[in-house]
Amino acid sequence: MSMELFFDITTFVLALLVGFEVISKVPATLHTPLMSAANAIHGVVFIGALIITAAARGPFGYTIAFIAMVLAGMNVVGGYAVTDRMLEMFKAKPAPKPAAEAVPSSALPNAEAANLVIPETTADGTGSRTNGGAA
Repeated sequence: MSMELFFDITTFVLALLVGFEVISKVPATLHTPLMSAANAIHGVVFIGALIITAAARGPFGYTIAFIAMVLAGMNVVGGYAVTDRMLEMFKAKPAPKPAAEAVPSSALPNAEAANLVIPETTADGTGSRTNGGAA
């Protein structure tokens, strides 16, 4: 193992430990806004995958670059999808419409159901008339 690879692995492990410590100290109320802001950083990951693609040589390099591009794209799209779902939880829900009070059919006599009284004024100014029956 070369010294350069050893230093790269050491840097990676230290970054993992520092990242874990920083994230574990964030209160739950700030976690959602921080995750939304992290989506901008995901764009940087995608640019890094583009740079790897430009520097790729040979079939192995192209394969690794392709995998890096796919994973970076999934990271960006998934981050925004999760953020959108989290923000949907905080939108105000529309107020339910009041249900019309239904009169059960058993409350109306069968013979009188066609002759309901409609409250309106007739042409001669008298009170109300019946619907379907004689006035």
